[in-house]
Amino acid sequence: MIRLTDVSKSYSGKRQVTALHPVSVQIKRGEMVAIVGPSGSGKSTLLNLIGGLDRPTTGEIAIDGEVLSQLSDDGLTRVRRDKIGFIFQFFNLLPSLSCLENVALPLHLRGWARAKTKARSEELLELVGLKQRLDHLPDELSGGERQRVAIARALSVYPPVLLADEPTGNLDTTTGAEILRLIRDLHQRLQTTVLMVTHDMTVANSCARILRLRDGRIVEDTGQ
Repeated sequence: MIRLTDVSKSYSGKRQVTALHPVSVQIKRGEMVAIVGPSGSGKSTLLNLIGGLDRPTTGEIAIDGEVLSQLSDDGLTRVRRDKIGFIFQFFNLLPSLSCLENVALPLHLRGWARAKTKARSEELLELVGLKQRLDHLPDELSGGERQRVAIARALSVYPPVLLADEPTGNLDTTTGAEILRLIRDLHQRLQTTVLMVTHDMTVANSCARILRLRDGRIVEDTGQ
């Protein structure tokens, strides 16, 4: 499903900084994988490369058989649009749009018909337990509810890959546990491949596989 071959990432400036040394790893379809490590270990860099938000300095990344480095910018945008859902720590909801409108926005951008978009958005918000919050603005929601809206938006086209960067990091312990249960439930229901960056070992240990990074290298892979 996801294959990385000798993938590295370096940044040039006054001096060159290597954020990720060459790594090779394969993620099978339907796996739920935690990516852990101290700050600066390369966790988010790895996730951004897999998500096509950045291009590697060396190596090859393939998602569902498509090699990202061989794609044009438009092709990369298509892969992100159709195959990858993103969940971020700080929700990234548009404050002037309702829950329904935030979830519907990616579908509008895909050119979906209004009625189909509304039906799918309502379906997703019901799936994450927010059926009664369709018309509420983000500021009228709790942190956990806002993250649920963000998850619904990430699942708008039922992407085969879900990438989550510290999805519980901005939440209290109880709410974080609720969001984790929701992600696990959706993973099981939809058979989505989930990669989740986290500092929380409780979150990491709930996943079937853990990739541990240190100094830009994978130092442990419990899937091997």
